[in-house]
Amino acid sequence: MTFAFDNSYVRDLPGTYLRQPPDVAPAPQLLVLNRRLAADLGLEITEAEAQAWFSGAAVPVGAEPVALAYAGHQFGGFSPQLGDGRAHLLGEVLGPDGRRWDIQLKGSGRTPFSRGGDGKAAVAPMLREYLISEAMAALGVPTTRSLAVVATGEEVAREVGLPGAVLARVAASHLRVGTFQFFAARGETAQVKALADYAMARHYPELGGAEQPYLAFFEAVIGRQAALIAGWMGLGFVHGVMNTDNMAISGETIDYGPCAFMEGYAPETVFSSIDRTGRYAYENQPVILGWNLARLAEALLPLFDADGERAVDLANAALEGIAGRYRAAWLAVMRGKLGLAGEDAGDGALVDDLLAAMAGADWTLTFRRLGDEAALRPLFADFTAMAAWLPRWRARTDAGSLARMAAVNPAVIPRNHQVEAALAAATAGDLAPFEALLAAVQAPFAEREGFMLPAPTGFGPYVTFCGT
Repeated sequence: MTFAFDNSYVRDLPGTYLRQPPDVAPAPQLLVLNRRLAADLGLEITEAEAQAWFSGAAVPVGAEPVALAYAGHQFGGFSPQLGDGRAHLLGEVLGPDGRRWDIQLKGSGRTPFSRGGDGKAAVAPMLREYLISEAMAALGVPTTRSLAVVATGEEVAREVGLPGAVLARVAASHLRVGTFQFFAARGETAQVKALADYAMARHYPELGGAEQPYLAFFEAVIGRQAALIAGWMGLGFVHGVMNTDNMAISGETIDYGPCAFMEGYAPETVFSSIDRTGRYAYENQPVILGWNLARLAEALLPLFDADGERAVDLANAALEGIAGRYRAAWLAVMRGKLGLAGEDAGDGALVDDLLAAMAGADWTLTFRRLGDEAALRPLFADFTAMAAWLPRWRARTDAGSLARMAAVNPAVIPRNHQVEAALAAATAGDLAPFEALLAAVQAPFAEREGFMLPAPTGFGPYVTFCGT
């Protein structure tokens, strides 16, 4: 078959991309194809087609491969030009429900934005993104998705030579905070406005009649991002590289580089090898939410009001509300995890006291076992504080609490030791461990023997890498 492409970004936003075909993989081999996602998109793809189209070996009819321009604050420092240095947007397809989806290749070769990089990716990081993004989707967190991973048949040079691969990624769009920053830094207000108009039409069509549409757009992005980060925090997920070029305007999780799931609860948890100051630690993710959104506000200022001072006042008023909006979203997530009956003014203190009591205990298993004290106790070195907290929690539950909790607290997450074992095996040519782990994380609320326990003694400290 062929894709029914309708490439609105290329058509409507000239000057925001550079045309660039992907590299041709010399000996492509399909490693994994997401048939369920393909069906949801209305695509009937054969393995031969996936192998060719998602490796650069062939470009499907209707595709218009481009590399997207964007800037970004990386660990707090501004880079005025980043862009897709190893990715190619093939185009957009419309699903059966009329929703628009980007199809992008990652690891598909050099572009004018490569900044000296080789534009390639290795098998393990691409399979990691496939695995974690599909786990997040199964957990109900807004996320980009993975359609396929294809080995290229060539070696990429990292610390050692590694087998290369390309990921086919599906996203509501690839518009980022950094996309707006790219043009704002150049004083191209007309292009910022065009981006905002496009983003509203694509992601926030309900804002079309707003009295102050660009301020309403900013407020809507705040709402989606607050809900997204609250979802991360509820799962113990650490993104690892919350640069502004990794914050999607759609409200999806994007770019799974040095990400990982926290096991023992420690707010200061950092996994990324390059995050030496803890900027993107687990506990700092809500803070960076506000910091990144402030950068978006700076880019949008001229659209808020023609009067500069008035624009700043409007932006600051919206920014000052982020902490409260995030806290409300986070409390909603935690009420769900605790199965609380309704809402109570003391719920914030109840959750805060739980976190104080569970330091060091396995994040995922603690919530999964709350209703079974005998199974819960072994997770704690000292159960005293938890024993005092449990009666307060039980007083806020009802007959349906445990069932509600089982539906939102996963039994299975991508445990770090299992992820590493699966990726190491895949790099060596054995996909069986990856396929078994993928099947487990795609059904995260079902208890599955062998996939639910923390890393064995001696594993760690766990360090992740960006994969470029």
